[in-house]
Amino acid sequence: MSQRIVVVGGGTAGARLAERLPVTLLGEEPHAPYNRVLLADVLAGRYGPEVITLPSPRNDGARHEVRVTGIDRAARVVHCADGEAFAYDRLVLATGSNPVLPPLRGLGGGRLPSGVHAFRTLDDCLALDALVRPGVRAVVIGGGLLGVSAARALAARGAEVVLAQQGEHLMERQLDAEASRLLRRHLEADLGVEVHTECRVRGVRRVDDAVEAVELADGFVLDADVVVIACGVRPRVGLALDAGLDVKRGIVVDDRLRTSDPYIHAVGDCAEHDGRLYGLAGAALEQADVLTEVLTRGTGAYRGTRALTRLSMDALELAAFGEATPLPGDDTVRLADATSGAYRKVVVRGDRLVGGVLLGDLGAVGALARAWEGDEALPEAPLLHLLTHDGGS
Repeated sequence: MSQRIVVVGGGTAGARLAERLPVTLLGEEPHAPYNRVLLADVLAGRYGPEVITLPSPRNDGARHEVRVTGIDRAARVVHCADGEAFAYDRLVLATGSNPVLPPLRGLGGGRLPSGVHAFRTLDDCLALDALVRPGVRAVVIGGGLLGVSAARALAARGAEVVLAQQGEHLMERQLDAEASRLLRRHLEADLGVEVHTECRVRGVRRVDDAVEAVELADGFVLDADVVVIACGVRPRVGLALDAGLDVKRGIVVDDRLRTSDPYIHAVGDCAEHDGRLYGLAGAALEQADVLTEVLTRGTGAYRGTRALTRLSMDALELAAFGEATPLPGDDTVRLADATSGAYRKVVVRGDRLVGGVLLGDLGAVGALARAWEGDEALPEAPLLHLLTHDGGS
C-alpha cells in the first residue's frame, strides 16, 4: 500500500513536492501554485499572472482555499476549517512565512487601511496592480531585497516612489556599503525613486479608512496614495506550535527534514535547519528535492543551502552570495568601473571563496558561484582571476 502524503502549503516547496510525488496538497490561496520570485515582474507589467504559474501536480490532489486548523498527531489526521479531515502516513508542513507588519501608528485594529499592502502574495500583487497608475504617490517601507523589488516595479508603472529604509544602506543582508551606494544611485538616477536611508517610520496617516500619508520619526510627512510594507517575513509556525512540535524561530528539522515527530516533516520558509532560516526559493527547492528522496528511497540528507541572490532591474543586474563583508585576515579584491557603474568584489578566507557581490557586469558570476558552492580550495593564482569573465579557467 502506498503511503498517504499530505502537504500543507502551496508555495514553492509544497508545489515542488506535488510535482514529484503523489500527494494531497492543501493550499490556502485561491490560486494554483505560482513562482513568488516573479511577483515584482507581474506588478511591473512584464508578465501576466498566468506566466508565473508553477507546473501542475503529478496527480489531481491539489486543493485551493483550504485552511488547515489543526493536527491530530495521535490519529495522524489534519483538520480543516470547513470540517474536512485528511489522514496521512507522512505530513509535510510547507506553511511558508507571513510578512512582518511593524507596530506603526495607524496600522492597528487587525486590518490594513485601504491602500496599504504587504508584498508577499499574488493577491497582494493584484491589489497593488489595481491601484497603481502614472503619477500615483507610493511609499515603500523597507529597503531589503523585497522593498527594492517593489520600488523598482512601481517605478516601472509610472508611480512616484519613495523608498524608506531604517538601516544605513539598501539590501544590508546581501550588499556591502559600496555596492549599496551604486544600487541607490541606479534607483534614484535611472528609475526616479526617492531613497531615504537611516529613516524610521513612525506611522501611517489615514482619512476614514484610506491611507493619506506616511509620517517619519523626525516629523517629516510623505504624501501617499499607496503604501507597500516590505519589512521582512516571519515563519508560519502556528500549526506546529499547536501540535506540540519543537519550534524555535522556525519549525526545527534534522538532516532528513523531520520535525520532533518522525511522521511530520517541514520544508521551505517555515523550517529551521541547524539553527538557520533561509527564506529563499533556492533553499525551498533544495529541501523539497531532498525530502522527495527521503520519502521515496529512504535516503538523502539536507546539509544546508548555499544560495545566490540575483536581481534584474532593466539597466542594472545584481548578484550577491555568501559573506560580502570581510573579517580580519580575509583577502578582498574589488574591481569598479565608475563610468559604467559596474562593481565586482570577492572575499577569500584562507583558500576558500566565502562571498562576493557583482553589479552591472555579471560575466564572472557563473564561475564565482561554482567556486563558492563547491567550497573547494581555490587554485594558486592571483585573486584577480576570480573576477574575470571565465573565472580564470
